[in-house]
Amino acid sequence: MSLDTLRRRLVERLDPAAAWRPDGRPLRSDFDLNPDAPRPGRTLRPAAVLVPVIARPEGPTVLLTRRSDSLARHTGQIAFPGGRLDPGETAAQAAVREAWEEVALAPAAVEVLGVGDGHETVTGFMVTPVVGWLAEPPVVTPSPDEVAEVFEAPWDFLMDPANHRRDFYDPDSGPRRWFWAMPYRERYIWGATAAIVRALRSRLYGEEPGIAAAVDEDAA
Repeated sequence: MSLDTLRRRLVERLDPAAAWRPDGRPLRSDFDLNPDAPRPGRTLRPAAVLVPVIARPEGPTVLLTRRSDSLARHTGQIAFPGGRLDPGETAAQAAVREAWEEVALAPAAVEVLGVGDGHETVTGFMVTPVVGWLAEPPVVTPSPDEVAEVFEAPWDFLMDPANHRRDFYDPDSGPRRWFWAMPYRERYIWGATAAIVRALRSRLYGEEPGIAAAVDEDAA
């Protein structure tokens, strides 16, 4: 019953994948916590990530990856499968394709339920989160060139604001940079990935009374 409740909530509160447009503007950004940071005028490059929700009987989980240490950028960071859109692709098509290329998640196993709020990254991407429903625990194989590890985090952990915190780092030049983080066991989920999770929680549950009970019901 609780899995049905969560699936219904996702369908009702996300935008339909068919409503996505390549010229859409992001509603969230890396600058939300850093309003005084320089924000150059630029054309954002479209990208998409897949947020795979696994309908485990003991409670839903979300599949995440740890990026390979051999990558030129963002090495070792926690991320959702995803990347740039190829010409002519929709966000949903790109997210599902990237999940196949990165962790061999079979496209047929993913039911796309909708898309969340677009997120502008400081590196110039407009990232669309695509939420996919996995009715069965998937068999995955990480691509060693891109992914060092695949793991799952419980839905109720990610949706609990008690696990969300604002962290910061001081760059060599410029102002302090703030970001969202949600450490899970020995893994440090932060930056755009954490911001997307937090935005998803807001989209699904808002600040409605009884939000904790709603999350518990969906995650039971």
